[in-house]
Amino acid sequence: MSEWTWEYEGYDPAAERLREALCTLGNGYFATRGAVPESRTGLVHCPGTYAAGCYNRLESTVAGRQVVNEDLVNLPNWLLLRFRLRRADGSVGSWFSPDTCALLDHRHSLDLRCATLTRTSRYRDSQAGVLSVEQNRLVHMADPHLAALRTVFTAEDWSGEIEVESALDGDVINGNVHRYRSLNRSHLAHVRTGAKGPDTVWLHCRTSTSDIGIAMAARTVVTGQPPASSRQPPGRHRAVHRLVIRLAPGRPVVVEKTVGLHTSRDAAISNPLEAALDEVSAAGDFSTLRDSHVAAWARLWRRADIKVPGRAGHVLRLHLFHVLQTLSPHTADLDVGVPARGLHGEAYRGHVFWDELFVLPYLNLHFPEVSRALLNYRHRRLPQACRAAAAAGRAGAMYPWQSGSDGREETQHLHLNPRSGRWLPDHSRLQHHVGSAIAYNVWQYCEATGDTEFLQTKGAEMLVQVARFWADTAIFDAGLGRYRIRGVVGPDEYHDSYPNAAHPGLDDNTYTNVTAAWVLSRALDLLRRLPAWRRQELFERVNLDGDELPKWEDVSRRLRVPHHQGVISQFDRYGDLAELDWVAYRQRYDNIRRLDRILEAEGDSVNRYQASKQADVLMLGYLFSPAELSALFRQLGYNLTDDLWRRTVDYYLRRTSHGSTLSGLVHGWVLARLKGPDAWKYVQEALEGDIADLQGGTTGEGIHLGAMAGTLDLVQRGLTGLETREDALWLDPVPLPALSEYGFSLRYRGHWGVRVRLQSGQLRIGVPDSEESPIRVVLADRAVTVAPGETCTLLLPED
Repeated sequence: MSEWTWEYEGYDPAAERLREALCTLGNGYFATRGAVPESRTGLVHCPGTYAAGCYNRLESTVAGRQVVNEDLVNLPNWLLLRFRLRRADGSVGSWFSPDTCALLDHRHSLDLRCATLTRTSRYRDSQAGVLSVEQNRLVHMADPHLAALRTVFTAEDWSGEIEVESALDGDVINGNVHRYRSLNRSHLAHVRTGAKGPDTVWLHCRTSTSDIGIAMAARTVVTGQPPASSRQPPGRHRAVHRLVIRLAPGRPVVVEKTVGLHTSRDAAISNPLEAALDEVSAAGDFSTLRDSHVAAWARLWRRADIKVPGRAGHVLRLHLFHVLQTLSPHTADLDVGVPARGLHGEAYRGHVFWDELFVLPYLNLHFPEVSRALLNYRHRRLPQACRAAAAAGRAGAMYPWQSGSDGREETQHLHLNPRSGRWLPDHSRLQHHVGSAIAYNVWQYCEATGDTEFLQTKGAEMLVQVARFWADTAIFDAGLGRYRIRGVVGPDEYHDSYPNAAHPGLDDNTYTNVTAAWVLSRALDLLRRLPAWRRQELFERVNLDGDELPKWEDVSRRLRVPHHQGVISQFDRYGDLAELDWVAYRQRYDNIRRLDRILEAEGDSVNRYQASKQADVLMLGYLFSPAELSALFRQLGYNLTDDLWRRTVDYYLRRTSHGSTLSGLVHGWVLARLKGPDAWKYVQEALEGDIADLQGGTTGEGIHLGAMAGTLDLVQRGLTGLETREDALWLDPVPLPALSEYGFSLRYRGHWGVRVRLQSGQLRIGVPDSEESPIRVVLADRAVTVAPGETCTLLLPED
């Protein structure tokens, strides 16, 4: 296996869904899972195709209640291509499949550099002999509406005919997540099929409630011989092109399937079906498409490639590949957010959570136009967030924990515990800290890019409205002399209420309070820095009264941060909860990552215990440098010493089950910055989370995009200490022996391809030649200026 490929040998039905997710191909507009083309959705396979932002809302009956869920829609299956033998007597054999036929060899090879997936299989038929099949597919990066599949059939030791069926299948459901099987999953309606010319079939349908038109056209041709060809009469749900091909021993025959996809959400088209037909009519052959596709990927790799030796570098490149397939330059033209599970499956229903907090800091320094588009998604939904706040009796903007098409709260009211089989109340919508994540991303994007126009307009509107929400939510407690934020859920997610409480929510979640103080401070800073005319315009646009600002200042300095036993409390009264017998639970269960489900199945509740799913308080060490975090605590009237922070880190590490792929990432980052001995252990977990499916079957339902992007940012910002502020690059590298050598390029302000490399205790920074101004680089003990065309080598002090 080379550093640019991932190989999968043999066929294991139990591992197929994981492989399909990790072999997904996409281009930011749509993606298709790496299922074998002859498969259909079932317990083993899910040949899903998902277009960014294509949602549909359905009603279901759950536990005797009517619930409504909006899902990212599984589109018609363009990939379907199956084959079988035609006997001399005119009869036909069964369709070949790795699930039903004698399989001699089976292999998949994912080429990251070229973004192609190659499948090779050898089948033995009891009567004919050995049939070799090689398939190569792509989802085109240069033209986001095209995909192609090239199949080579070779009869190794026999001659005869095979029948090939190339189809567009509209008889699909959202079937990737088994625990959703009791929900309504049929999203497509009004399916029509037809043909155009001798080699092209088409399918058109609409989503049942969002009424999005979806059109596909497929051109299927055989090279090397004129096949007997027929098209099945238009069916209700499938457009089929059948071919009969004559095979001779050792003589390959090639079948090429080229597909165009458009939806009614697309710009600059009149009709999705006409556009899809035009796509396949104008498209070149597979070789031509592959050349332009590979060239487009070469441009992406130049802007974003990361160089780390060994296994870690191999995994990081796979992570980068999946980030770029989900959020490519094509994303900049779309109204979409960051789907937590990529475009790789149906878990979380394709919704947008806070994961952009882990994604945008990486994109800011490589594809800032994509970051801006993702922030525009949030800005377009700012009015909905303001309406949600008003409905809750609050000022400002209350962004939803889960967002989809229009920005309303998409979090389900019930969720299933697969261990107990019970549907339980879901209070995760109380994670209002998502608003702080959006404000943080606005600030980080503008600091990295210098995009003052965005900061002073759309960015300012979001920042101010989130600040407004926090100022209005905070309630002054005269007895404590502090402001308090009550009734929320923090990033931990396990704890959603106090034991035996009548109502959900927790008080004074430290992460929520500290980030709220940060938002208020940044909003006030921005208002002071705005030109007078810009400030006046902003006040008018958001109907802001200057009399509100003194309270913002007061809240930003007097929000409460609870403590207990010499550490920072996750929330008020956290220290009063019972201690869990971690040793006993680890002995009783093979895996306790989802401790909440285990305890509920036992008739208990995780709310009773000091036990966390993932980093909560410690998330502060992920977002803020030690200096900035200490300053925030001083602003709030608390002294955050190094000793207090270390004790807090140790305290929660012992009480965390790591039930999220983000957990290893954040703990690895925090420990690396502290130069903790266990840092690499957690970094390794973050690297292996998806490829080893450490969460026990979840990756087959979609990759974890935030964790993947976060590992890239761990190298880019975590290990280097990189900050973009005060018109400079600030660097404070920390040693991590297992990752002691790395390099990457980044885009900073007007500079494309700034090179950063650490090797043998030396930090090298190269700025490409241009007409731009020099870059100021600041380290703990010195500052240097690097002009375009120059490279600066800095010797780092030994730790």
